[in-house]
Amino acid sequence: MTLQVNITPNGRMSLPVGIRKRLGLEEGGVVLIEEMPDGVILRTVGQAVAKAQAIAKRYAQQPGVSVDDFLASRHQDSGE
Repeated sequence: MTLQVNITPNGRMSLPVGIRKRLGLEEGGVVLIEEMPDGVILRTVGQAVAKAQAIAKRYAQQPGVSVDDFLASRHQDSGE
């Protein structure tokens, strides 16, 4: 879905009510803006956390990336 939203001279814009309802922002809230080479992405904090958790989960499933592996590596690097 593509919608046109006007930005005022002082930089304010309004999200349409339907989008605010679907995102749980009916009473206001916080969104994060990610600048991309071809535009911007608005995400709620919950969406951003879910994205970060999905990325972390992919890395956590690789061998040698557990906390124990990290601590063992640090212990080995310190020469103790």
